[in-house]
Parts: sequence; structure tokens; C-alpha cells
Amino acid sequence: MKIAADFSQRAVVHSQLQEWIASPMAGVYRKPLDRVGAEVARATTIVRYEPGSKFSEHTHTGGEEFIVLEGIFEDEHGQFPTGSYIRNPPQSRHQPSSKGGCTMLVKLWQFDANDRTHVRLQMNKMGKTQLHDNNQVAVTPLYLDNIEEVSVLHFQANATYSLEAKGGAELLVLEGSAQESTDTLNKHSWLRTPIGSNLQLEAGEQGATIWVKTGHLTQVEEQIARVTNA
Repeated sequence: MKIAADFSQRAVVHSQLQEWIASPMAGVYRKPLDRVGAEVARATTIVRYEPGSKFSEHTHTGGEEFIVLEGIFEDEHGQFPTGSYIRNPPQSRHQPSSKGGCTMLVKLWQFDANDRTHVRLQMNKMGKTQLHDNNQVAVTPLYLDNIEEVSVLHFQANATYSLEAKGGAELLVLEGSAQESTDTLNKHSWLRTPIGSNLQLEAGEQGATIWVKTGHLTQVEEQIARVTNA
């Protein structure tokens, strides 16, 4: 299966307008954003757990990265409320569930093969630092290595920001809205731009909170090869 699988092209999905699709597990539903592969895939997805639902225990051979957008996600490692940012590296294992239900952004098979770093953060409880060259935008750093950088940008009303994405970029609007090129990105809108792109963001009248990931698209071919051979 291929969805938004040409990584040389810009891709935009307004996920709140999508219909939910049932997964193989009862009570778990999905909205695909991009995907290369069948049930085992390099994929970016909005996932919803109905109250009381759970997924079978499994190993993330290619790693799993997720944000809890609403509700509380649970596994044997703890309870992760709205605003949690989690990185479960390749070969990690867990059994997901949600007693009260939750909605998440989930990314699979998008790690460096040798990454073994676990990350468990609550973004809503972390501080933010004003950008040195823009007093209307602040940043909360989440993750940084020699391949990718992950952060949350906090925009004041109508603030503008230029982002040079030499290694590609991926954005998810957590709150508020923003304009980028001809696209108006509302809550839970998702944008992916290719290697060498430059983004010009302008927040809406209520400001914006945007999760941003850059650099990772340089690894796409390797990730697809690994998931194909899995």
C-alpha cells in the first residue's frame, strides 16, 4: 500500500476531515497520513483507541514515535496523558491499551536502525525558550541527534517564522492554526515538505502550537528498504 509515498512532493492532510478506518484490532481506528507497506509499513497515522480497547503485545522492529493528542494512552511502562511525546526505539516491545480512550499521532519504521534511545516526555509540562531572532515564537526542544531534530514551536497571534528544511520537514498543528504557502493548517492538520524545502509559516489570530520534525527524510530510502525486507 502506498499513501503520499512520493517523498519528493509536498503532502498535506487535514486529518479532522478524514473518516476513521478500522484496524485489525477491535476498537482501534486509523487515519493514514503517509504509508509505504502493508500491515508492516513505514507509516504516519492518526490512531484512535476506543475506551477499553487494547492492541496485542508486539515488538517495534523499526521503532515507534508518537504524540498523545487526546486522552490517556497506557502500556506496561506507564500512563501517558495528552501532550506526551514518546520514542520507542527499534526492538522495543510493549502492549498498548487505553481505559478511557485516546487519540495519537503514530510514526512507525522511521528510526535509524542503531537507535536505542527511549524518550518519554510530557510536552505540556516543559518550558519554552524564545527564539533569539524572533520574539514572537518560542521553542520546546524534544529530541536531537545527528539525523533529526524534533521540537514544538509556540507562535503568538499572527507571528511569522521561516524554516529552512534541508533534510525535509514534517509538521502537525497541535493547537490554533497557521498558513504555509497556499495551505491553511488547522488543528491536527499535517504537512510534509521534501528535502531542500523552505517554509514560511504565519500563525492565525489565535496563535499556533506546532510539532515540528526536520532532517529525517534523508533516511527514507533506507527505512523503506528495511521495512520491505522485514
